[in-house]
Amino acid sequence: MAEVHTRLSKPVQRWLFKQGWRALRPVQAAATEPILGGKQDIVIAAGTAAGKTEAAFLPILSRLNLEDEQGLAESGCRVLYIAPLKALINDQYGRIEDMTEGMQIPVLRWHGDVGTAPKQAFTKRPDGILQITPESLEAILMRRGHQAPKLFGALRYMVIDELHAFIGSERGKQLQSLLHRIERLIGRHVPRIGLSATLGDPELAVAFIRPGSKAILIEEKGGGSDIRLQLRGYRASAPNMKVLAEGSPDGGDATEQIATHLFEVLRGSNNLIFANRRQQVEQLADKLRERSEKMRVPNEFHPHHGSLAKELREQVEDALKQETRPVTVVCTSTLEMGIDIGWMKSIAQVGVPPSVASMRQRLGRSGRRGEPAVLRIYLEEEKLSSQSSLSDALRVGTVQAAAMVRLLVRGWIEPPWIAGLHLSTLAHQILALIAQYGGITARHAWDILCADGPFANIEQTRFIELLRSMGTHELIEQSDGGLLLHGHLGERLAGHYSFYAVFPAPEEFVLYAGDKRLGSLPIDRPLLPDSYLIFAGRRWRVLRVDTERHLIELAPAPSGKAPPFNNGVGRLVADEIREEMRRLYLDDGEPEFLDSRVEDRFPVSLDLAYPFPPLSSGGA
Repeated sequence: MAEVHTRLSKPVQRWLFKQGWRALRPVQAAATEPILGGKQDIVIAAGTAAGKTEAAFLPILSRLNLEDEQGLAESGCRVLYIAPLKALINDQYGRIEDMTEGMQIPVLRWHGDVGTAPKQAFTKRPDGILQITPESLEAILMRRGHQAPKLFGALRYMVIDELHAFIGSERGKQLQSLLHRIERLIGRHVPRIGLSATLGDPELAVAFIRPGSKAILIEEKGGGSDIRLQLRGYRASAPNMKVLAEGSPDGGDATEQIATHLFEVLRGSNNLIFANRRQQVEQLADKLRERSEKMRVPNEFHPHHGSLAKELREQVEDALKQETRPVTVVCTSTLEMGIDIGWMKSIAQVGVPPSVASMRQRLGRSGRRGEPAVLRIYLEEEKLSSQSSLSDALRVGTVQAAAMVRLLVRGWIEPPWIAGLHLSTLAHQILALIAQYGGITARHAWDILCADGPFANIEQTRFIELLRSMGTHELIEQSDGGLLLHGHLGERLAGHYSFYAVFPAPEEFVLYAGDKRLGSLPIDRPLLPDSYLIFAGRRWRVLRVDTERHLIELAPAPSGKAPPFNNGVGRLVADEIREEMRRLYLDDGEPEFLDSRVEDRFPVSLDLAYPFPPLSSGGA
């Protein structure tokens, strides 16, 4: 560390000494020189808890310190930090603020949970490091387009955290456009630094961070760690129609069995339980809490997802960090990414994992103290009969999960899907530019977005065709002077808060129990008084639904059947996973990580005889 250490500023060196660091980690040492140079785009790829944030910000802060000492600092935001999740921003806020102690470099969070006062203060006197989501950055450009050159004129770096979460998606295309639009406003390139723990193809990340250019790749290639893994199968039964206290039927017993096993093996330690839907999160958290109450022991199980109120989410995150008492969190992907929540004894996945990349990311939360990483996958399969569907008979979910595990062990993860024209996002960005500039010519919009921008694969004839189609549908119109303006429908769309995100979403309702705000929930089906829902790990009865103000009043309920959450659109499955599934069907053996609780024989052939005999005991 000696030579690299001397290249860092004195305040940063003091911070390192205070932390007791005797050496920089390899990825941090490798990133120092190119970031200090302040000219090149960089992708830093390393495992969870490998110190990627410090790898970026130690040299960034050193350069800002040097500018301050030499009186070269300009007025305005100097570092733009973009993250996919508000929770990640909140977590990194304290981490970055700690690094800046005594440096006179302010750090500001900007997202929906932050009040207006600090945002207004920043717009009046921009400075330091701005942490923001792509949606909030879009809102700034659209609402404060005339202020953008002042806000971002002093930019030195753009840091994109959890880069892999953006690659190949509409949101990623929006992000590329936002970064390019800022550079066009200030008239120069700003070095982009991408941080990622999971990259299926690092070269795609290098190409993504600035299309048409070549970034430096700094990749930590660890030797890997031991993994203890088990796939557990549970047979679903017909719904149990026994009437509960409130007169509503509850579901079958597979979820009960999964909750029982989770309670038995996880209680007394810190763990994460990932579920694919908020409905599953709430149901499991509710069942685990009920078991704690029945046994008269403190409840260690808590839900965490994006719809919960900020205070409830932060309480759970703080409990994990303190490590003073055991905590197990049932969550969606909100705790998958780089939030620092300490060491987890094990990870549980309920349902088929969303992807191999996601499974690897989640597994990185476990096994950080020299112990093996532990992953348990819980699957529910239907009981087979002569009337069972082909999909049920083939045990598609079990085979897919097994195939993904085998690919994970071999070190394969999905490369991002980068094909496609992204015309819907291009139309979105045209509307955003009109709001930003108060009107824009077709030529100017083409120059910004397509000529040398993120939509460079769009030919001019197709761009013109898109503009005409947008005009036909009243999204845009053209003035006598040639300016593109919002049409009747475009004005309504761009004026709604949901426009800042490129993703369609149902209307959100705020949930209250008395005077306490519990959070918000997207409602895509009728919700009536005296119906039930599970939220914040508890069951509630709906007292009143205010459709005009989007409010729902709740009261505690001992039981009741909750309506399902919106399951969303299913994920595409990579071809490699399908190929591995085929190999599993054709293999004679059984994966060693299958548990003996899988009720039916693993489908090692395409013989569809019903019912399958029981599976023999497996290892793991």
